[in-house]
Amino acid sequence: MIEEQWNAIINRDPSYDGQFFYAVKTTGIFCRPSCKSRDPNRDNVLVFMTVDAAMAAGFRTCKRCRPDQFRRPAEELVHKTMEYIEMHYSEPFTLGGVAEALHISHYHLHHVFKRLTGFTPVEFLLQVRLAEAKRLLEETNLNVTEAAVSVGFVSVAHFSTVFRKQVGQSPSAYRNVTRNSNVR
Repeated sequence: MIEEQWNAIINRDPSYDGQFFYAVKTTGIFCRPSCKSRDPNRDNVLVFMTVDAAMAAGFRTCKRCRPDQFRRPAEELVHKTMEYIEMHYSEPFTLGGVAEALHISHYHLHHVFKRLTGFTPVEFLLQVRLAEAKRLLEETNLNVTEAAVSVGFVSVAHFSTVFRKQVGQSPSAYRNVTRNSNVR
């Protein structure tokens, strides 16, 4: 173990997470450098470059920092939120409903999502809905109303307004332009 790794462990430096893992011989457990567990005795520490190497050496994963999970808890929350939205984008949406499904408060969900992505869960939902609406307008014969309803918009007027604002043209104009460009 080099001094830089030891300093990362003692300082619980998250920038080293994923670069290496440390195991404590006396406990039989391995952790991320940022783990909030007690400082180990340096003489009892082994360093591994991968999770698999630590596990192959007989060490168990720490239940606090979960080194076997690639993402940190906040990143995992954002990932699960995005997955949930991508699976349920066509259904009626409330932030409270998503938060309840993920067993957290909607305030925490909104704050973490915005901090990590730079946009809100509702803005992400609109991105997903619009991407699917664009695909439907390009590849199917659904009319604008059917496309809007199938991606979760209750109001066609609202869909058209959002679509025009984000895409720069109406849904009908978008369909005509993409269909004409695909014909050539």
